[in-house]
Amino acid sequence: MSRLPSRLRINSYVANMPPSGIRKFFDLVLGMEDVISLGVGEPDFPTPWRMCDAAVDCMQRGYTSYTSNLGMLPLRSAIADYLRAEFGVSYDPETEILVTNGVSEALDLVMRALLEPGDEVLVAEPCYVAYAACVELAGGRAVMIRTRAEDEFKLRADDVEAAITDRTRGILFGYPNNPTGAVMTREDLQPIAEVVARYGLVCISDEIYAHLTYNGTHTCFASLPGMKEHTVLLNGFSKAYAMTGWRLGYACAPAPVIEAMNRIHAYTALCAPILAQFAALEGLRQCRPERDAMIESYDQRRRYVLAALKEMGLDCFEPKGAFYVFPSVRSTGLDSEEFAERLLNSQKVAVVPGNAFGASGAGHVRCCYATSMENLRAAMERLAAFLDSLPRQV
Repeated sequence: MSRLPSRLRINSYVANMPPSGIRKFFDLVLGMEDVISLGVGEPDFPTPWRMCDAAVDCMQRGYTSYTSNLGMLPLRSAIADYLRAEFGVSYDPETEILVTNGVSEALDLVMRALLEPGDEVLVAEPCYVAYAACVELAGGRAVMIRTRAEDEFKLRADDVEAAITDRTRGILFGYPNNPTGAVMTREDLQPIAEVVARYGLVCISDEIYAHLTYNGTHTCFASLPGMKEHTVLLNGFSKAYAMTGWRLGYACAPAPVIEAMNRIHAYTALCAPILAQFAALEGLRQCRPERDAMIESYDQRRRYVLAALKEMGLDCFEPKGAFYVFPSVRSTGLDSEEFAERLLNSQKVAVVPGNAFGASGAGHVRCCYATSMENLRAAMERLAAFLDSLPRQV
């Protein structure tokens, strides 16, 4: 192993940072043939053609330059119109919206803009793998708050309040949830809002799966009374519009927060890609039917997978959003990682161990149903065969 010069040292936190639990597991998949992957959280649909056509037209017209650091004003205005119409929350497109390179960049920016070294952020888990890492990379401390299957993986206000200390700056969560598919209704969120207001916290609300809500409608946290001033809303186009590779998200927050985030963004990313911005603008204006058709297809797959898991005897909380199921595998006598590895090796079905999403995900696996029904049927048959091969637990 080569040695670095003495002054060329890797940041100690980065050097000791564990690899993504998802990436670590999927290294096992590389090179295997005939694998059905239920692991990657990515739509199997192509981006709607109208949006692709808008990007092609953008190139043909020679619109290949930088945009404003904040993003194109017509796109920010369309985002503001969308949020007002869909969720009843109003943002000024001039000062309260920042277009980013995916929600991941927005998450990184808000942490670096708000946190001082040692500040604590409460993080609801199981959660997306980048949440705690982004807090820690910004010098903060992620304090994990467990959610439970018996509570439908909903965040409880009393758990939040019990975790607050003098160093707590805010709370970070994502609903509909990755990996569990849990949602929180307006009634569920209101007690959280009361705690946020009582302690003067900031809430970073990741709502990238907002439109993938199958029972009822999504509640935007910033739309709750008094919460807009406390909230940094994160959203984007990757999931609902099948734009994962385009890397386009946005953050909405009070103007001073957006201004601080944009200072970092202007130095590190400059702006989001102009082609993706034109495509997203077309999507907001013209592609609701395509978006809704994809969501209906996900719902059909969700119902199929849930029924199949139930028939196999696997205990699974009913997800009401996103495109994941999070069944418990405790009844098999295997832990999450052993279950996932043995399923992959024996049946060539890839799922993600639940502990990749935090300690409270242990005993579960995440299965993404954003793949074809043909693949899902084959995967469920293989999963059933795997379960039949295991010794019966007494």
